[in-house]
Amino acid sequence: MQGFKRKATYVVFYEFLSLLLISTAFYFYSDKDAAHSGMLGVITVVVAIIWNLAYNSLFEWWESRQSVRGRSLARRVSHAVGFELGLVAITLPLFAWWLELSLLDAFVLDAGLTLFFMFFTFAYSWCFDRIFGLPLAAQ
Repeated sequence: MQGFKRKATYVVFYEFLSLLLISTAFYFYSDKDAAHSGMLGVITVVVAIIWNLAYNSLFEWWESRQSVRGRSLARRVSHAVGFELGLVAITLPLFAWWLELSLLDAFVLDAGLTLFFMFFTFAYSWCFDRIFGLPLAAQ
């Protein structure tokens, strides 16, 4: 599977799992009800989908221009770290505002989610590549 179909499949499964995990985290971390936390989960997933498609397109564009092919551990780690750092820059103010948290409290929440999702992203991407094969840019 290649191209847009591959990217769309990757994003749909990733974000579905993420929605379940992140809505639960928002619910337990804040004093908001499940509906409020769930809505933030949906908003976060929509933001993450847009960021995911943009980031992975840019990453694969960069990757296709590299002389070394394949996805080494270092390349997978840099992919996961880059994705999560970009997402934090987008979501930190959103979390603070929506959950009525200080920026510091929102940062703690975001940092915890980021650490979790760096490992989740790494594992998910590795499993996805094992199931669907590498994209052409990495072959």
